[in-house]
Amino acid sequence: MSDKKENTTHFGFETILEKDKAEKVKSVFSSVASKYDVMNDLMSLGIHRVWKDAMMDWLAPRGSQSLLDVAGGTGDISFRFLKRARNANATVLDLTEPMLAEGRKRAETVGLSGQLEWVVGDAMALPFEDDTFDVYTISFGIRNVTDPKLALSEAYRVLKPGGRIMVLEFSHIPNDLLQWGYDKYSFNVIPRLGQIIAGDRSSYQYLVESIRKFPNQEDFMKLVNGAGFEKTKYRNLTMGVACLHSGWKI
Repeated sequence: MSDKKENTTHFGFETILEKDKAEKVKSVFSSVASKYDVMNDLMSLGIHRVWKDAMMDWLAPRGSQSLLDVAGGTGDISFRFLKRARNANATVLDLTEPMLAEGRKRAETVGLSGQLEWVVGDAMALPFEDDTFDVYTISFGIRNVTDPKLALSEAYRVLKPGGRIMVLEFSHIPNDLLQWGYDKYSFNVIPRLGQIIAGDRSSYQYLVESIRKFPNQEDFMKLVNGAGFEKTKYRNLTMGVACLHSGWKI
């Protein structure tokens, strides 16, 4: 009998084996792929669009930059990036093929297929050479990664010297009363919307729980620094409901 202890992690509020998390996350997003964009609008009352635009404002895409958008799903961030940097190109990487399939449909509709590549892959083991991309983004995805430290190290590896990482993620409201109200909305409304719109309550219950398990702003910035990034900063959005983290590979 082996005495080796298997490592555990969280899947929402549930404790699971680390080796099982990726498949569970993949199942969640495969289930909700066709309704993912609609649900984003409903859950955030459309504010996620403002947050993503704020991400682009700070990032300021330009020229012929190459973007790697990890956990890029249906391509929301990549589309915004390419609209601001017309000669740029973007690679959307996601663990879930159905999410990428929805993104390809959108790309054809808006005429951006020629500037986009869609790759099924893992944030913790990126299938790219060192020093490949100018910009790395991950939007509402890093909290779903089994090992965020490893994902950030991979981001550092594939960025060119002078490259930039930007992470958009749900975060912590530095006000107990506002956080209480936000929790009430999240736990009581969002899973019900998931049931009504996507026919899937449990996936959206997980998504709400995963937000609460994610590190606060300062703790996450320490992880970004620990991966080697410099000149790191963050900006709270909507009082800390979401947060933008930025760093540079120098």
